[in-house]
Amino acid sequence: MLQASFELHKTRKTHATADDLAACRNLLRGGSRSFYAASFLLPPRFRDPAMALYAFCRIADDAIDCIGIDFIGNDPVLRAEALAGLYDRLDRIYAGCPIDDPADRALADVVHPFAIPKRLFEALLEGFAWDAEGRRYEDLSGVYAYSARVAGTVGAMMAALMGARTEALVARACDLGVAMQITNICRDVGEDARNGRIYLPLSWLRELGIDPDAWLKDPRFSPEIAAVVQRLLAVADWLYQRADAGIAGLPLGCRAGINAARYLYAEIGRQVERQGLDSVSRRAVVPPARKLQLLAPILGRALLSSNPVSAPPLDETRFLVEAVVAATPEQPAGFGDRLVRMVELFYELDERQRALSAAR
Repeated sequence: MLQASFELHKTRKTHATADDLAACRNLLRGGSRSFYAASFLLPPRFRDPAMALYAFCRIADDAIDCIGIDFIGNDPVLRAEALAGLYDRLDRIYAGCPIDDPADRALADVVHPFAIPKRLFEALLEGFAWDAEGRRYEDLSGVYAYSARVAGTVGAMMAALMGARTEALVARACDLGVAMQITNICRDVGEDARNGRIYLPLSWLRELGIDPDAWLKDPRFSPEIAAVVQRLLAVADWLYQRADAGIAGLPLGCRAGINAARYLYAEIGRQVERQGLDSVSRRAVVPPARKLQLLAPILGRALLSSNPVSAPPLDETRFLVEAVVAATPEQPAGFGDRLVRMVELFYELDERQRALSAAR
């Protein structure tokens, strides 16, 4: 039962030190400013576990990317060795004997107490392997499948971390992860192309008369590229709207942090639009002043309820949803509601203490 797992965590060996957690926070600060800023809106009990999840994901991405097509000529032997090393690290984390690395020790303190399925990390590594081999995607389903692995997995992990483990809530968390990855794709069209990579649906390009191979040799902005980017941003916006219902189903104290990540990422898409959809010649960056303008609406929306979305998961994320639901510990009747309320009370007390400290 979930309660039993929390009791077990009290006696479980703790691997990470305060310095390890600080190292994870520094990695987050350098790797994703938007997510780093949003993390401070999470309740303290979830903040460090979320950073531990992100830190391992970031390290795994870097480990694969550094042996990818842009560095060693797509050597399959080196790529296989790097992947095998990451799978071994993952095995050791789940066995409770992580290697001597801050991120691994921090993650080892998270995966069992919060019942994070190992399948999510395995899917993440699979997505990173697709990156390393320079895989391209013929249609939107292919983009979904890739995004499910490199970002939908993180959404599913965060949902599990926060106790939002129903099929409906995990499906919406995966929607959010996929939406954020699609936003990244739209922002990085030029940067990816100059690195020999393309994530736009190839069939969409051909429909507008663009040969993907020829365009990659000389990537330039054009009205046709703008049309593809706009079409993909519309898909992301649709997924963000679906995700809103899932965010509204989180414990109250968690909503502001996830809302911040959602709206800050969506704003990247708006910035691409303000730049005339040209993400080939320049990379869209949301100005700090605009981020501050979004803060009040983000906090306000955290208090609102949203109409439930009964839509099933995307076909491409269903395996992630099923993994989280299957790993959910049994709970006594009514315990889930009490747990959510307990988390909210902890958050409210923490906010009151901060307010009192600031007033002194």
